[in-house]
Amino acid sequence: MSRSLLKLLFLFITAVPIWAQKKYSFDQICERASVQTASKDIPKALKVADSLYMSAQHPLDKVKSLLLSAELYHSAGEFKKSICYGENAHSLLSQISDPEWFSRVNEFLAKEYRLVGLYQRSKKYTLQGIEAAKGITDSQKKSEVLGLLNQEMAYYEMEQGSYPDAIKYIELSLNAFGNDNIQDNGRAIAASYQILGDVYFKLKDYVISESCYRKAESLLKENCCILGLVYNGLGGIRLKQKNWKDAEIYLKKAENLADSSRSLKFKKAVYSNINDYYEGTGDTFKASLYAVKYVRAYDSLTARSREFAMRNPDTPAKPNKKSTQISIVKNTAIIVLIVSLIGIVIFFKTKQKKQRSKFRNIIRTQLQMISSRSESSPLKAENPDFSNISVEEVDDRAGGVDKKRNESLMTSETEAKLLELLDVFEKGELYNNKNMSLSFLAAELNTNTKYLSYVINQHKSADFKTYVNRLRINYIVDKLINDEKYRQYKISILADECGFSSHSKFASIFKAVTDFSPSAYIKYLDAENQSGKDVHIRENT
Repeated sequence: MSRSLLKLLFLFITAVPIWAQKKYSFDQICERASVQTASKDIPKALKVADSLYMSAQHPLDKVKSLLLSAELYHSAGEFKKSICYGENAHSLLSQISDPEWFSRVNEFLAKEYRLVGLYQRSKKYTLQGIEAAKGITDSQKKSEVLGLLNQEMAYYEMEQGSYPDAIKYIELSLNAFGNDNIQDNGRAIAASYQILGDVYFKLKDYVISESCYRKAESLLKENCCILGLVYNGLGGIRLKQKNWKDAEIYLKKAENLADSSRSLKFKKAVYSNINDYYEGTGDTFKASLYAVKYVRAYDSLTARSREFAMRNPDTPAKPNKKSTQISIVKNTAIIVLIVSLIGIVIFFKTKQKKQRSKFRNIIRTQLQMISSRSESSPLKAENPDFSNISVEEVDDRAGGVDKKRNESLMTSETEAKLLELLDVFEKGELYNNKNMSLSFLAAELNTNTKYLSYVINQHKSADFKTYVNRLRINYIVDKLINDEKYRQYKISILADECGFSSHSKFASIFKAVTDFSPSAYIKYLDAENQSGKDVHIRENT
């Protein structure tokens, strides 16, 4: 055989493996960056993903590199960038005909939008992903994708309060994962059982809920966010059962995982349960510490959700692209749009301000009426609404025997000066101090308790404890009216904010002053703000 023929034969034999190596090298580099490099050095993995995007020759390869970058930013906790890259991957899907990657991109975006609180948008991508997954030919990949997408639908239904529908989607998820791939899909299956445990917990079926949590726990071999949620769920069940010892064990495990997690929702859920635990065991100091942690996680989560809600996710910035020149027509359109938006914002802000002013006047009138009723018929000392509260009991009989000012008690100048000091006191927030007492305030105003008690009884138409607690309730009413985030707080946090030592005392005083329980009052405010009309909320009994 001639030498030239041998060369030709050699080239033919080696051509196929060389071509195959080039074909699969892109996927291999993606996998290495995702699994190996990312676990050690995320910035390095991001550089690899960027270089893959720049060298990609086909739209599908660009989709893979963009989704890799999105997943890496998710791991780093940078949700804005992860969604940006995910949206850019989604914009290229029209150029490919691969149902698996179409489904994976949609599943990723559905998860990201759920995590930032945009549930309707999450549902949109979930449904797109489910529809695309029907075309996947590989049965194992199809099952994995459908399992994850049905989890997302379950999350959505839970958020809507449709728990039976959530159970249906979790069952679809478990059926998709199947029993044959438990080893490969252990964490995903555990997530389904954890979600199912949460659903049954909401339905107050704690036996089935615990059974689901136990199944999830048995599938998880290492610490992760899902395991933390399982421990938090088990701790929540023990709280309902008032089994404080076991509740503490599970919640401590959940806290250890939450503290090292980037998930704000996970942290919020755990800190809420720990706050309930310390309230249940009577440790108000530690309860207040975890109330602060809960509020911080809640505020961070709310701020992040608002940030995403205000930006238009349909037009994300494309990575590695220089911005192009915008035409005069587009500039004009943008200016008109901005002016219109500003006009709309001003209109709604003005309307909202008027509504709040109207509602505030209603409340002020109501409080004045209550105050005037108190003048004609003061609350009796044995009234349970004002008993056992966190200001010291005061014997002010010296001021109550004779309602006319006793010249021998103090001079008119001293009395006028005390009234001025009380006006300053009312404009501040010192009355929220948990150490507030008659002697404490007397020291602050540089007077004695007898003078102070007399002036309050004479000019404020109330004894000291009633006077302080009205100030506290007025303070929290103003906060509820003017700051929406206060309406999202737990009642125990509101109580702590204005100096009450317990949830029950705060609720009792609040209702005595406003004629509403705190929860009914918050519903009243929310309904009034949404409709702008007179809304009547029937008090829960």
